[in-house]
Amino acid sequence: MATAQPHADPANTLEVRRTFKAPREKVFRAWTQPEEMKHWCAPSAEYETSAEVDLRVGGNYRIQMTHSSGKVHTAVGVYREVVAPAKLVYSWSWEDGSVENTQVTVEFIDLAGSTEVVLTHEFFPTSEHRDHHNQGWAGCLGRLEERLA
Repeated sequence: MATAQPHADPANTLEVRRTFKAPREKVFRAWTQPEEMKHWCAPSAEYETSAEVDLRVGGNYRIQMTHSSGKVHTAVGVYREVVAPAKLVYSWSWEDGSVENTQVTVEFIDLAGSTEVVLTHEFFPTSEHRDHHNQGWAGCLGRLEERLA
């Protein structure tokens, strides 16, 4: 029997909204295609990124970010909901075990040629983990904005 996800503590939930000057389908592709993800799925250009994606409910993903110092960060998870090009829900864990079983929900809202992305990352163990991920997502979304320009 599957265990239920715990109730999200609002204090340990991150919500980020960003509007991109690109059509929703293009933003969704950037978020789900490994060839696109490698250009923005890390907080800064000091990282080289690779991505593996099995874009289906129950499919896995793996994003490996290698810093210029040699330190490697790898995010892994499973897609729980895929509604192209409107919504993604997936689990998020660091392969090293530092954060496990969080959940990311990304909504892609069509704004007639632009796209509002609403990212909700929840179930962090502490507010410190939430704040650290807020910095990471801010860097990633800034890079995505440059990529889509």
